[in-house]
Amino acid sequence: MKQEVLIIDDNFDIRNLVSNLLRDKNYNIREAANYDQAVHEIDKKLPDLAIIDVKLDKGDKDGIDLLKKIKNITELVPVIIISGHANVEMAVEALKLGAYEFITKPFAAEQLLNFVNRALENSKLKKENKQLENKLFHSFDLIGESGQISKIKKMISKLSSTESRILIYGPTGSGKELVARKIHKNSIRSKDPFIVLNGALLQPDNYEQELFGTENSDGTISYGFLEKAKNGTLLIDEVSEIPLDTQAKILRVLIDQKFKRINGTKDIYVNIRIISSTSKDLKNEVTIGNFREDLYHRLNVVPIEIPKLSSRTEDIPLLIKYFQKKISEINGIPEIEIDANDELLFSYDWPGNVRELRNLVERISILSQNENKANIGRFLHEILNKNSSDSSLDSSISLSFPLKQARENFEKSYLLNQLKKNKGNVSKTAEFIGMERSALHRKLKSLGIKGIN
Repeated sequence: MKQEVLIIDDNFDIRNLVSNLLRDKNYNIREAANYDQAVHEIDKKLPDLAIIDVKLDKGDKDGIDLLKKIKNITELVPVIIISGHANVEMAVEALKLGAYEFITKPFAAEQLLNFVNRALENSKLKKENKQLENKLFHSFDLIGESGQISKIKKMISKLSSTESRILIYGPTGSGKELVARKIHKNSIRSKDPFIVLNGALLQPDNYEQELFGTENSDGTISYGFLEKAKNGTLLIDEVSEIPLDTQAKILRVLIDQKFKRINGTKDIYVNIRIISSTSKDLKNEVTIGNFREDLYHRLNVVPIEIPKLSSRTEDIPLLIKYFQKKISEINGIPEIEIDANDELLFSYDWPGNVRELRNLVERISILSQNENKANIGRFLHEILNKNSSDSSLDSSISLSFPLKQARENFEKSYLLNQLKKNKGNVSKTAEFIGMERSALHRKLKSLGIKGIN
């Protein structure tokens, strides 16, 4: 479906020029020549984007009043303000009121198109985030009354009113992204995007492209995560996976608040809050040379450690009750009755943590409709016993892990077992597994396996 742009300018030539420019780029266009026409168009149907001239003929009200009107209706429609009589005060006022950009006349067609593309992309992300918050698991609350969770809730409350950088530690599935989202949602940046860059899912060669964006040979721009998060929050998930070369560039962004796109020559200034998360011991990653110490200290201003579920089992009944209700609402199905005090729930190891528990409740809720409590209990035991059996080969390998991490976990476990068999002899182990001794040493270092002679 084509995106719709409302162009409001009392100058016919400019209005026509902008309209034709955007029609050529496959946008649907509506036009208004004054305040009253614009109000009529807005009331009829909100556009995806509005481009508004500050000065409008016929009436006392101007483009700033239209900006206020749109923002009073919704924050999700971006507004670009244009003016031939611009001054700093006017631009500051417009941006404070929620304008996405302020452009002075005359402006280059390429400049306007870039602003339009970026504004619509930003708006799309905001809408997607809103949908996620309304429907999916990202809107879930941090559930629990254990001492550990109570402490984290207090930290979220305190940190939401600051701009401090935060490093969230915790095993996969423990709720690191949820904590970051809660901090963003309660902050002054809550109306702007919350963007997640997952380092574990990116190839090293693609990291900088995804982060900084690219200026293409045809003049178009592929915006990176730093720009997509404009004025909002960027969560760098599994920050330990950032390639070393890229780490230096991120450090520069943190120091100078600016960067260059790939193939770009101009500095791009950013106003975002960066939160990082990791399931690894980042201090150890620094020790073995996988992570820069200076970047570590820049990111680790305020650490938050999220415990594994097996260390706070007293929260399991509350979590089950909460997930039952949420899953029922999301899927439009009746709530089922899971015995939240079943002993197996407390003795099970939960390698996938809260995410695994949530998935378990969802699976049982969907597949056990119209079943009695006894049958639901048997189904619960069947699933957990099978999971325990599957994980007995290697408890670190779980379907709840991203592929990259699962592969690393397997390699680490496999190599530790082989070294144990060979009493720590690297040469014998290398010969058995078919690796060069030097290559095996590098692999052991990269996996954080120490103390091997």
